Amino acid sequence: MAISTELPSKQQQLNQFMGECSGAFADLGTFLPLVLGMIALNQFSPQAIFSGFGVFAIASGLLYRRPIPVQPMKVISALVIAQGLSPQLLQASGMLMGLILIVLAYSGALNWLAKQLSQAVSVGIQLAIGLQLLLMGHDMMLDQAWMGYGAFIVLFISRFFPLRYLAMPFIIVLGVIWQAQMGGSAILTETQLPPWQLTWPTLNDWHDAALLLVLPQLALTLTNAVIATSAIAKEKFPEDAARMTPKHFALSSGFSNLLLAPFGAAAMCHGAGGLAVQYHFGARRLWTPIIFGGSCLLVALFWDQQMASFLGLIPVAILGSLLSIAGLQLAYSKRLFDGKPFCTFVIIITTLGCLFINTAAGLIIGVAIETLHKHFINR
Repeated sequence: MAISTELPSKQQQLNQFMGECSGAFADLGTFLPLVLGMIALNQFSPQAIFSGFGVFAIASGLLYRRPIPVQPMKVISALVIAQGLSPQLLQASGMLMGLILIVLAYSGALNWLAKQLSQAVSVGIQLAIGLQLLLMGHDMMLDQAWMGYGAFIVLFISRFFPLRYLAMPFIIVLGVIWQAQMGGSAILTETQLPPWQLTWPTLNDWHDAALLLVLPQLALTLTNAVIATSAIAKEKFPEDAARMTPKHFALSSGFSNLLLAPFGAAAMCHGAGGLAVQYHFGARRLWTPIIFGGSCLLVALFWDQQMASFLGLIPVAILGSLLSIAGLQLAYSKRLFDGKPFCTFVIIITTLGCLFINTAAGLIIGVAIETLHKHFINR
């Protein structure tokens, strides 16, 4: 009898550990395209980029004791890649974003903003961000449509099976093997990368970073990486709600950027989509960010041409399928189907504002509609 009681417990522990491992790499669809783009196209130091994410992820795991993800700040990273901006501009943007988040957290302004965010507005923002990730992933899957859509279908169906945590690593390995066998080119194979060296932004870098990078990024960070992440974390881990506040997420992102950007780390944040997809693949404890962070540190420590070739061989279509799954998980909410008519209206208007203007506009429109509604109801 003792043996039969012991075996299920060990099996459960093994399943949980495999879920943590799978969840640790479930957000690669957001992470790898931006990180590899900065390294390959902008000649940024891979050691500095990966070590920054490694330290931030491990610190997040130890701080929150839950699978709180770390991601590149999407707007900043995309603009840096598209416009060929320098490492000094990226450094300046990271430090400025860190300082702003810390000031907003300690001043109380962030808590005030979070209190204005009703569940309907929060669901609308999450729906908009989820749809944007879904569309981005769709565009990436078109690179090799059969592979991208096939991977997406397998990942989606796997959610209904106990061993769903094995689907994602299995698909990535198959994608790398296929790319290598078919003579696919790794985007980092022949890139000559600079050594890791300390630099510091000039006065012009600070000015340009504030106007070109920080202002466009700020609204998305406050809504997606801070407020929406807090809402999802409280929903997934209600017993830890006291730690999952917007203030705490702003402070952990703020101090990480302020302290790590001087050493060449990318601008980093948490992310609602990352949390949704990591949870979907089995992440429940602190081991998910620790496994991911440790892997990033190993990549930084042992970076060479073989490592670059392997990462560069992961098909874009596979990354797109992961990104689409993250978007789908983030977009879905029970409130879309069981809410009151006015709540559904707020969700739709907020979503449209986020999609057709920007995230900050969607937030303001949603809060304004609810405020007016309460004002007329109370009259």
